[in-house]
Amino acid sequence: MARVAGIDLHPNKRIDVALTYIYGVGRKNVGGILQAVQIPGHLKVKDLDEAQLSTINAVLSKDYRVEGELRREIESNISRYVEVGSYRGQRHRRNLPARGQRTRTNARTRRGMRRTVGSVKPGIALGAAKPATATAAPAAKK
Repeated sequence: MARVAGIDLHPNKRIDVALTYIYGVGRKNVGGILQAVQIPGHLKVKDLDEAQLSTINAVLSKDYRVEGELRREIESNISRYVEVGSYRGQRHRRNLPARGQRTRTNARTRRGMRRTVGSVKPGIALGAAKPATATAAPAAKK
């Protein structure tokens, strides 16, 4: 199995599609990478030899930030926003959308499952059954 930038690439995929499985490499970047190593995009991953894979790996490590390095950089940027106390940092801290999306409706992916707000009886909220009482029902008012 071919391994590029710490990711195992699927052997039956085309190389231009398989490279997009690497975090930080998109469809636009793949063209530049393959052009730099002079490999046609229609080849399957299983048809590449070790020399071609090592050149792809070298180009990725030299010219692009991918995988762990990119994730660390993004995380440090977000933590900087939070420390500074900017609007974006406040939105990240509250786990809300940070780029101006509406939150009155939608934003479920970012905010998570709905939490019902309001008064709920404790026994009902926990799903506990009502205890049986021996007292008689109160008399109806006239």
